Amino acid sequence: MRLVDTHVHINFDSFDVDRDEIAAAWREAGVAHLVHSCVEPAEFPKIQSIAKRYPEVSMAVGLHPLDMDKWTETIAMDIAQLAASEPKVVAIGEMGLDFFKADDRELQKRAFTEQLKVARDLDLPVIIHCREAAAEMANVLIDFFENHGSVNGVMHCWTGNPEETQQFLDLGFFVSFSGIVTFKSASQVKASAQMVPSDRILVETDCPFLSPDPKRKEKRNQPAFVRHVAECVAALRGVSLETLAMQTTRNAQRLFRLPSELVSEASG
Repeated sequence: MRLVDTHVHINFDSFDVDRDEIAAAWREAGVAHLVHSCVEPAEFPKIQSIAKRYPEVSMAVGLHPLDMDKWTETIAMDIAQLAASEPKVVAIGEMGLDFFKADDRELQKRAFTEQLKVARDLDLPVIIHCREAAAEMANVLIDFFENHGSVNGVMHCWTGNPEETQQFLDLGFFVSFSGIVTFKSASQVKASAQMVPSDRILVETDCPFLSPDPKRKEKRNQPAFVRHVAECVAALRGVSLETLAMQTTRNAQRLFRLPSELVSEASG
């Protein structure tokens, strides 16, 4: 059995002291590949060094909606150049809209749209962060599709209700579930995890955040814990862990164009 953790931040300082041990743990847990997200382009060199150190790590590059203080008129071009410079880049992101405490909604939408253009130009999928912004997110994507053409991607660390989930499925997106789906209070997330088609579902940790049950007491999440997310999602969907692992690994391979041997390993 092989799993893919489709969203990690192991470049964070909290991993500097034991990153090799963390890698050994994810390998022991059956995590065969990881997609390393990026919150701002300045992170790129460190993420790049991590991807070179651990062959199973792929990369993304983008600007997070909570980092709009770093927005410049040239940052989309910078993101495009970084993505084109590194073969291990498999996506643009993370990017999106976060209206939880936002007073910069228009800037967020502009930055999001500019990064969608980069993804479209480079034929790369997007990793989308969406918090308290599902309706506006759908509107921006529909407008973009009508004016520029569609992009593929994933709604990462998804917390929306089934109605919101269906909106993004209808737009062609994958949906990824994090440790939140294991929380007892996350009833709408659990309902969404039950309805996503088997060819569109992914799992992730979003580490070092959101440690899943039964690891909630461990404040630092890690890629090995994606197994707990997968176990929970499998139980919700009434399938075996092995089946869920095979489905999500195939989906990750297809979305991010990961090595084809991942699929044969997952099936073996």
